[in-house]
Formats: sequence, C-alpha cells, structure tokens
Amino acid sequence: MSRHFIVRCAVLSAVLLSASACVSTNATLLNVAASGSRTPVPAEQVRLYRVASQVVGRYDEIALINSASASQFTNEQKMLESMRKKAGQLGANGVILEGISEPSAGAKVAAAVLGASTERKGKAIAIYVYPDSSRATDRR
Repeated sequence: MSRHFIVRCAVLSAVLLSASACVSTNATLLNVAASGSRTPVPAEQVRLYRVASQVVGRYDEIALINSASASQFTNEQKMLESMRKKAGQLGANGVILEGISEPSAGAKVAAAVLGASTERKGKAIAIYVYPDSSRATDRR
C-alpha cells in the first residue's frame, strides 16, 4: 500500500469517527404560526421537565424533538443539551422529556464484536411556558 493511501484512510477514519460523535437533533413543528413569531431562547435558559405535570402554568406545544447519537461516543447529557439548543432555536423555553432509549447490553456487545455502533435515541416536546402563568393553575 502506498503511503498516500494510508494517510487518506486515516483522515477518512478520523472524519467518520468525529461525525459519529455528534448528536443529530431535528424538530417537527406542531404550531407553525405560534413558533414562527417566537424569539430564539439561549439553550441554557431552556428548562427541562421530566413530565408534563412539572410544568406550572399555561404553555403551548411548539414542536416534537427527536435526537439520535452513537451511544459509544456521546452521553445523555450531550443529547439533552442538543434538545435544549434545538428547542431554544424555535423560541421554546422548556422541554418535556418523553424518554431516552438506550441500546440493550446484547446490542452493545454485538456492535463491539462487529465493529459497528449502537444508537441512543431521545424524544421530547418543545414548549413555550407563558411567564405570567406561573401563578395560574391552568395547565394544558
């Protein structure tokens, strides 16, 4: 093998490895009219809720959020950060988690033996909680 070929393979491997370390997050808008008029919110200001009952006050559902990442190279924290960032871009100030699914132990072992990767997946709902509604008991 030529040295040039080996270098190209090494560079390609590094690119693929770094790409697989990323969290892929997308959103499906639920209320286009409402979300289009919202100002983006910094990710660190987007609050995470484990369940909808934790949200105090009135809120609008903005979008469904789906995330996926290679479980070997990322963790749940990075996935949650990605969801918060995407929600904030849409003008949401909250995220209700619907769940994060981890690959089974068997899938992880099989992937390690075969040199493949397994995916961690997460689902959530981006919401906008009205600031003046924290005193109200009306919940959606």
